[in-house]
Amino acid sequence: MLTRRNFVFSMTALSGVGSVALACPAPVSTEDQHSILMLNADCGDPNTVNVFEPAILRINVGDSVTFIPTDAGHNSASKRGMIPEGAEPWNGAVDEALTVRFTVPGIYGHICVPHYEWGMVGLIVAGEEWPNVEQVKKVRHPGTARKVFRTLLKELEA
Repeated sequence: MLTRRNFVFSMTALSGVGSVALACPAPVSTEDQHSILMLNADCGDPNTVNVFEPAILRINVGDSVTFIPTDAGHNSASKRGMIPEGAEPWNGAVDEALTVRFTVPGIYGHICVPHYEWGMVGLIVAGEEWPNVEQVKKVRHPGTARKVFRTLLKELEA
């Protein structure tokens, strides 16, 4: 499987140079279909590992999001307590793409189960109303996930 890491190693070997700039694949969004990439490292900061790109995605109610395992070892699952009442939770398999339709307005917290504690988390915001924002803020998280969710929520409210 061609991953970004294998690509970089291949290009480095071919070019004879010690480093190569990563070309980051771009998430795709159309009118009602969007994608979130599951990556081993942030394209802008290779020291930030295990990320969703984008970390915050704003969509309309009724839109679909496909989680794409760009790099191996990742999945997406809704975080219990961080989806609106009446919304369907999801839990995708590791290394498999998953498409989810968001039919209830609000904030959806999602995680990569293998890398949750290390901060591989994200937010999807469906619609203009966030009836569950206070509930989302109260959820406790382990390790780096606590800091990352706090940062994302501040960014969302700014």
